[in-house]
Amino acid sequence: MRSTSRLLATVKAAAKYLEPNTPTGLTGLLTHPAPRTALLYNYHTTLSKLAQLPESSVYRKSTEALTKHRLKIVEETIPEGFDAYLERVQKQIDAHPEAYGKLKTADGSLSYSALIVTRPEPWDGKVTRKDAFTEGSNTEATAEKKVELYKEELAGVAKVAKEGEIPTVDDLEKEPPLTAEQISSIEDKIGAGLIEEVIQVAEGELLLVDQMIEAEPWLPLEEESPPGQWSYFERGERV
Repeated sequence: MRSTSRLLATVKAAAKYLEPNTPTGLTGLLTHPAPRTALLYNYHTTLSKLAQLPESSVYRKSTEALTKHRLKIVEETIPEGFDAYLERVQKQIDAHPEAYGKLKTADGSLSYSALIVTRPEPWDGKVTRKDAFTEGSNTEATAEKKVELYKEELAGVAKVAKEGEIPTVDDLEKEPPLTAEQISSIEDKIGAGLIEEVIQVAEGELLLVDQMIEAEPWLPLEEESPPGQWSYFERGERV
């Protein structure tokens, strides 16, 4: 059921697009600024991680089926001006091959799936030179380590001074937005509430896949259950 606020938002004159970050009618849930990109990222990443689970995993099979179904719906909904957008992005990538090389396929064309799933890497837990050393006297080994850390940073600064700032994925042009009608169509086809709710489910599923990979529930039990432990739950003569 579509929320009242969402419906009212589309009644405004010439309201072809939903206004980002406005109320959806659900408490605490705002209109997503780029729902298609968010769903594509979460679905592609989820499928990539599911491939790490055994093919016999029931969780993998069911989650893959649902994710592929929803991914197909989203991929088939193309924003207006999408082809022209891809051409412009291709030119940006060609102008900076050193920065966007990983976004190209073997023939040099733009890999849209790579563009979707490329995001800044989260902190990996490694310390930097700013917090790697405590105050006080340093040993020779500590001093040498500092020098190595400085070398890497100074090399980066020198490269920027010579060549200019290297662009990142965030500097690429953003994908054109979906119209309110297209978003409504996706919501109807998926049938799981507003597209913002669908995004929340996709984000939660992605986190769950990480937990499943870490827990490895498909492995044999460290301690086998004693014979007959589950017999009570089997269908038998008990009433």
